[in-house]
Parts: sequence; structure tokens; C-alpha cells
Amino acid sequence: MEDLIKALQIFLKYKNELWPTHCEHDTLYIIGIDKDMVSDEDTEELDKLGFFWSDSEGAFISFRFGSA
Repeated sequence: MEDLIKALQIFLKYKNELWPTHCEHDTLYIIGIDKDMVSDEDTEELDKLGFFWSDSEGAFISFRFGSA
């Protein structure tokens, strides 16, 4: 859970969405934050925490946190 909280804190630096996530088919989506908004350093840290940018989905996603 610690990695998820760290990742959400990084995303919070860029935008404070009212409904920031969506989960579907074992994938957790972060809503409203575009890859161009996030620094290279934070993108690298997010990758270590289990999130990456998906061009096909147009969102940061995680398979690690998308299923129980």
C-alpha cells in the first residue's frame, strides 16, 4: 500500500481531481493527468512504483494496483 500512496502523492503535485481514479479489467487508471504534465524524474519514480503512461489508453495506468 505504501507504493500506491507514494504514487498518488506524486500525482497530487500535478492535479487534485475530484475523482482521480478508474479501475477496469485489472487496470487502475489515473484520470486527468497527461504525460506532458509530469516531470521526467517523477515519471521514472512512478514507473518504479508501478505506474506508467499508456499511449493507447491516454492515461497513467497500473496493472499492479488494478486487481485484488
